[in-house]
Amino acid sequence: MPKKVLIVEDYQDTRSFMKLLVESYGYMVVEAADGIEAFEEFKKQHPDLVLMDISLPMVDGLTATRAIREIDGNQQVPIIAITAFGKVYYKQAIEAGCNDLIDKPVDFEVLEPVLKQYLEK
Repeated sequence: MPKKVLIVEDYQDTRSFMKLLVESYGYMVVEAADGIEAFEEFKKQHPDLVLMDISLPMVDGLTATRAIREIDGNQQVPIIAITAFGKVYYKQAIEAGCNDLIDKPVDFEVLEPVLKQYLEK
């Protein structure tokens, strides 16, 4: 059974592009458009990895990450922060519970090795 990736991104076109990329690598995709939906989908879908946009409506990605980390048994699921603001958020993302951070726009050559690194251990 393919690994499941939760993509959390508020812009539909960006989310669709990321979904296309992730599915092209052979993974299943679950989608969420904001931090609240991310938390709910995480509980319902039990993904193997989360790609979490930092800047989201309702509840931001760092707050959603902290909430996910508070669920019992979810310390091992990798959460990769995604941001258009560059590495300035790296420290905040790690402190919130993210495992890594990648920049937007998401690049095929960057995303694939990150997914492999965390999903094929």
